[in-house]
Amino acid sequence: MSLIARVAILVVGVEIASLSTLGWFYINQFSHEMVKRTHTSMRRVGEMIATDQLPISVISQKKLMQDLIGEPYLGGVVIGGSGHVIVSTTPEYLGRKASDIEAIKSDWLVRAKEEMRFIPGASTLTAVQAVTSSSGDALYHLVFTISSAELDAKKTSIILMGVAGSVVFILLTSLVIVYVAHRLITRRVKASLKVLGKIKNGALQERIPVTYYDEIGQIQAGINSMTDELAELIGKSREDAAELKEQKDLLQSVIQTAPIRVFWKDRDFRFIGCNTRFAEDAGYASPEELVGKTDYDMIWTELAEQIRTDDIAVMDSGIPKIDRECFCKTAGGKSLWLSVSKVPLRDNDGQIIGVLGVYSDITAKKQAEDDIRNLAYFDPLTSLPNRRLLMDHLEEALANSVRHKQYAALLMLDLDNFKDLNDSRGHGIGDLLLCEVAKRITDSVGETGTVGRFGGDEFVVIIEMLGSDESSATRQAMKVAERIRGEIARKYVFESVGFSHYTTSSIGVTIFKEEENSVEGLIKQVDVALYQAKNSGRNTIRFFSPVMQTEIEERARMTMGLRRALDNGELSLYYQPQVDSDGNRVGAEALLRWLPEHGAPVSPAQFIPLAEDSGLIIPIGNWVMAQACSQIKAWEDDPDKNQLVIAVNVSSIQFKQKDFAEQVSRHIERSGIDPGRLKLELTESVLLSDVNETVKRMQEIKQLGVSFSLDDFGTGFSSLAYLKRLPLSQLKIDQGFVRDILNNQSDAAIVCAILAMSKSLGLEVIAEGVETEAQYDFLFERGCRHFQGYFFGKPLPIDQW
Repeated sequence: MSLIARVAILVVGVEIASLSTLGWFYINQFSHEMVKRTHTSMRRVGEMIATDQLPISVISQKKLMQDLIGEPYLGGVVIGGSGHVIVSTTPEYLGRKASDIEAIKSDWLVRAKEEMRFIPGASTLTAVQAVTSSSGDALYHLVFTISSAELDAKKTSIILMGVAGSVVFILLTSLVIVYVAHRLITRRVKASLKVLGKIKNGALQERIPVTYYDEIGQIQAGINSMTDELAELIGKSREDAAELKEQKDLLQSVIQTAPIRVFWKDRDFRFIGCNTRFAEDAGYASPEELVGKTDYDMIWTELAEQIRTDDIAVMDSGIPKIDRECFCKTAGGKSLWLSVSKVPLRDNDGQIIGVLGVYSDITAKKQAEDDIRNLAYFDPLTSLPNRRLLMDHLEEALANSVRHKQYAALLMLDLDNFKDLNDSRGHGIGDLLLCEVAKRITDSVGETGTVGRFGGDEFVVIIEMLGSDESSATRQAMKVAERIRGEIARKYVFESVGFSHYTTSSIGVTIFKEEENSVEGLIKQVDVALYQAKNSGRNTIRFFSPVMQTEIEERARMTMGLRRALDNGELSLYYQPQVDSDGNRVGAEALLRWLPEHGAPVSPAQFIPLAEDSGLIIPIGNWVMAQACSQIKAWEDDPDKNQLVIAVNVSSIQFKQKDFAEQVSRHIERSGIDPGRLKLELTESVLLSDVNETVKRMQEIKQLGVSFSLDDFGTGFSSLAYLKRLPLSQLKIDQGFVRDILNNQSDAAIVCAILAMSKSLGLEVIAEGVETEAQYDFLFERGCRHFQGYFFGKPLPIDQW
């Protein structure tokens, strides 16, 4: 059924119901109800005043009372318990006794009760009501009057008004129904418009409520269907937009947070965007400040032309430029190494519209490369070229020498007794000295050569272009070497540590030009020359010669042989007797011998220095100590020898070992000997190092029960001050003095002085190298009581004792 048909049926039904209702009302109820309603209104007002819902002053307000009662209000009073008027519509009545007012009948008050009483009059209706307290006493009386003339008139006109009212009511109800129908349509349309407005504002989930599936309902349903499709399309579009925004935000975040600088320019070379890192490098607080500027506006203006050339090349060719390194400075003055890459910037059609650049800070990488290079090629202490770089320079110098037929020189030097300084003062002082030496050598050579540190206290100097004459080249090389030697010999003062020092150097030199030379060969030659300089008393300069090379090769061969001798049992101990003044044996000195299996015996004068230079003296010394202790143990069962003391020579290198005292203790414990039968012979070279440390170590060993003898006394630099501090038991007069004691007055005087001094210090004296009876007599007459030499017995292997 259509909406219009429903509206028409509704109007007819409402009109019929309205006519029936009005007819019944007019006939049966209206007149009576009007009177009843008036009474009810008056009672209600009285009750509201009595219950304080309305103030008593309302009695004096005509308009309000007329509105409350619904009929014309003529007036009224409120009479208090004292009988006086307290509220009145007539001001003259106020304060007067009610009994004095003609309009108020006295019996009204007497007959008044709580329930309102109505008193009809001529065209009036008066209501009287007493308001009492909880105890029943009258508080006040309400008296108010309305006009009943109008009510009577209404009664007479009821029929006419009923008829007229019916007609009007029918018309009004018809209008109302039509209006309601209109509202029903309008409300639905407004509801639809409201929903459409929400949809327009983005609330795509909103739908028009369809209450009836009529014409409007069909329109609403159609709109809802269209909205569903639109919402799906817009939702998908929003999802795509959100995803695109997320990707854009992610890309922006990557660009901003990546540890690189990113920028992009248009074809006019103006910046159209960059990340914050790039802007900060350029001296701007944000990327927006940089937009529109060119490289000529940046702090790197000196690079602007080169940058523009690169931009043009990339945009014109369409070929990227990748990882080009460049150096620049930031706005803050910070130096940077950058790795720059540029690619063409293209639009959606593939047309080049600018250039995109990315660069990263590779300063740390470059610094690391420099550090690696320095570690690989430079000495970290002195910053001089190290062995590896020196070898490269030497190879280059050799090639230049051959190419230009010019002599060059290679110098190698080391510091004399540098190890003693390191051991006594510590490596910190040694490092300070090495740095100062490096500076002095560099200053001495100047721009004429290359200076490097080969390792330890060894330095190398390469000098090129010394001319084609060998004699001239040798003189020039000698001049440089002398200058270096003189500079190194000057006093060193290290104020920061309160230390001063003198040192000297030994320098080896070789000159070269021949093509047959090699880098390894030149190093070997200069090393040979350095060795000869050290062997010549140190603080000297020696040039390489083929004879030197032969000697060095022989030393190397002998060193290898000595190492094999230790492993193969070619070393042995010979024992030379030590006797008292009566010729009785009191001990023996253990003397080392090298007896090669397939060769002649090697003199100790040859292999002992070699062992000290090569470091073999340490294992050899341990072997000798072990053998001597074993022999002492073996003699314990021989009554003729169980009191003999064996003297063992100890090298200064062996003695300077920090754990030497522990080594001696271990040998004694392992062999189980009486330590009093072991005597250690030290040379005066031991005293050249730290005296305090020497005394401390000797005391530790003496506490074990071992005694000390100072060997070759008189040949070194010992002083009485040192002797007094050393825990010695014996002095041994060197055989060099004994040999010429009868013919050389100086030697005789020295021997006599040693004997006298020893006596005053309470030290025992033994003379070595006694080969004749006359020598023995001379020594005995001067107070010597212990002897050693061929006169008493040669050194023999133990099986010949």
